Amino acid sequence: MPSNAPDIRLALPREARQIAAMSRDCIEHGLGWSWNTPRVLRAMRNPATNVAVILKRDVLRGFGIMDYGDQDAHLALLAVDPTQRHLGLGAALLGWLERSARVAGLTAIRLEARADNRAAIAFYQHLGFTESGTVTGYYEGVIDAVQLGKKLG
Repeated sequence: MPSNAPDIRLALPREARQIAAMSRDCIEHGLGWSWNTPRVLRAMRNPATNVAVILKRDVLRGFGIMDYGDQDAHLALLAVDPTQRHLGLGAALLGWLERSARVAGLTAIRLEARADNRAAIAFYQHLGFTESGTVTGYYEGVIDAVQLGKKLG
């Protein structure tokens, strides 16, 4: 693989701090910081969770955290560095996580996106996710969430 091609792999514990900071800055802005370093480390240790990172030239460009259940997977978080968006990194990262869910024999992926983040909702819809509902005040009782899902075939 060329050295400038993105690398997707499971995150290492030493990357938890960077993942937490990216969550705070890119996802949790305007809210309390719930995905802090200890919580990311707990997710990494959970055998039913994948914490994946996408790197380019050994620099963290994005991450995804997905929980795997008996029937479906739940995408807890997905973020790409704002300076690296619209380069296909988010789609590549989500594709990696989706392939993992398929290998695990799961039938669907579900997620929540901030209702005020229309770009994220459009991103997921472009990748085959459909809206299934809204949860009022999902984020700290302040911001609504749009629920999205995708059936895996």
